[in-house]
Amino acid sequence: APESSRLPLQALQPPSRTGCYHPWFGVSVRPRFEKSVELLLANKGYSSYLPVHRSRRQRSDRVRQVDSPVFPGYLFCRFDPLYRLHVITTPGDRSIVGLGRVPTPIPDVEIDAIQTMLQSGSGAEPWPYVQDGERVRITQGALAGLEGILVRKKSQFRLVVSVNMLQRSVATEIDQDWVSPIGR
Repeated sequence: APESSRLPLQALQPPSRTGCYHPWFGVSVRPRFEKSVELLLANKGYSSYLPVHRSRRQRSDRVRQVDSPVFPGYLFCRFDPLYRLHVITTPGDRSIVGLGRVPTPIPDVEIDAIQTMLQSGSGAEPWPYVQDGERVRITQGALAGLEGILVRKKSQFRLVVSVNMLQRSVATEIDQDWVSPIGR
C-alpha cells in the first residue's frame, strides 16, 4: 500500500482501560446485527449501548414479546476517535456516524435522556425524527428533569427525545400536567 494510505501505529491500539472519559459515537451496523456487534465491542473492551424496547410480534399461532432496537441499524459506543480501527473492523459494523470521515460525538445529555426514558418503564418506542415543536421539561414523575419535544398523538401526549446526529427519535407517553415549557 502507498505510504500515505497507511494508518498511524496509534490507530491500531486497543481501547483505553485506564478509565479515561471518551465521548459517545453512533455506530452504523448491518441490519439485525445490532446485538452481536454490541457483544463483540464489549468483548473488545469498549463501553457500548444498544437501546431496546419491548414490542409485541404477531406470529401465526401466538403473540411474542421481542426486544427490538430503538434505532434499527445503530448503536452507541464510547471510544477515542484517534483509535477507532478496532471499532471499524468489528464484524457487522458499517461505519461510525459523522461528517465525512470525521466521527462526530453524540452529547451525553442525549444518551442520558434515552437511557432515562427506557429505564422508566413508561413504554418508550421509536418515533419519527422531529426538529420543530415546543421544547418542554418534565417536572414530576420518573422522568423528572428530562427535556424533549412535546407531541400530541390523538388525545395523548408524548415526549420525544432525539439523537440529532442519527436523525432518529424515541417517544414515551406522558401526562400533559407533568411538563413545563422551556424558553426558546
